[in-house]
Amino acid sequence: MAQAEILNIALLVITMLLWGTTPLMEKVGLREVDPLIGVFLRSAAVVIVLAVVFLFSGRYSELVRVSPKNLALFAGSGIMAGLVAMWTYFYVLKSGMMSQVVPITASYPLITALLAFLVLGESFSLQRVVGIVMTVLGIILIKQS
Repeated sequence: MAQAEILNIALLVITMLLWGTTPLMEKVGLREVDPLIGVFLRSAAVVIVLAVVFLFSGRYSELVRVSPKNLALFAGSGIMAGLVAMWTYFYVLKSGMMSQVVPITASYPLITALLAFLVLGESFSLQRVVGIVMTVLGIILIKQS
C-alpha cells in the first residue's frame, strides 16, 4: 500500500472519529443553549482558529486570488451547510434522540449521489444503487426504532 493511500486512510479514520464525537458534544451543549446561539458559537470558534492558522501559515495572501465565482460557491456552501443546515440540525438534535437524528442527517450522501448523477453526469453502478437502497433502508429502520 502506497504511503499516500495510508495517509488518506488515517485521515478518513480521524475524520470519522471527530464527526462521530462532535454530535455528543453538541447534544450536551444544546441542553442549555438555543440552537442559533450554538451555531454562532461553533462558527465563531472556527473563524478564530482559521484566522490564526492563516496568519501564522503565511497563506492569507492566497485569499485575494480567489475568483468571484469560487467566492460565491464557497459562500453559498457555507450559508447552506454552515448556517442553515447546522441551525436545523441543532434544532432537531436539541429535542430529538441523538441516535436517530445523526444517522438521518448524515444520510446526505444520498442527495450528493443524486446531484452528481443529474448535474455532473456521473455514472451509476450497480454497487452505488445497492448502497443507496441500503442507506434508505437503514434510515427507515433507524426511524422506526
